[in-house]
Amino acid sequence: MTDPDYQLHHNSFGRLILTTRHGEMIEVMPVRAFPITAPDRCIALTDGQGHEQAWIDNLADLPSTLREQVSKELASREFMPVIRHILTVSGFITPCTWQVETDKGNTTFILKGEEDIRRLTPPALLVTDQQGIHYLIPDRLTLDRHSRKILDHFL
Repeated sequence: MTDPDYQLHHNSFGRLILTTRHGEMIEVMPVRAFPITAPDRCIALTDGQGHEQAWIDNLADLPSTLREQVSKELASREFMPVIRHILTVSGFITPCTWQVETDKGNTTFILKGEEDIRRLTPPALLVTDQQGIHYLIPDRLTLDRHSRKILDHFL
C-alpha cells in the first residue's frame, strides 16, 4: 500500500475535491478505464474538462479512507444492474419486452434490437435497454436453464 501525493474530501456541495501536495484544490470525478473487466483497476481522477489529475493502478493499494471515498463516488455515478434471471420476453423478434430479475430487483425493459446485446470478454454480455440502461450478465453460462434458452434466441 502506497500513500498517494494527494488527499480527497467532499466540499459543502458534495463534490469530490483533490488537494495536491502544493495545496491546489481541483474538483474531480473517478472514471474507470475498464468498468466491467477490471472495475478495481486503472481508475483516473479527472477534472471537469476530462483531464487526468491522478491515476489509481489498483483501488486496493489506496489507504482505506481514500479507497472508501473513491468507491462511494463510483457507486453513486454508476448504475449497472446484474441480470440474475430472465423471467419472460414478449417475443423473439425485436423490439420486445423483457422481464428480468436483477441484483437491484425485478424490472421490465424494452430491447430495441439484437445488436443491443453485446458480447464482452467471454462469457459476459452487456444488454442495453431502450432507455440506454446497461444490464450486465457476467457469465451467461451460469444462468438458469430457462434464462439461457431465452438468451440463445438472441445470440
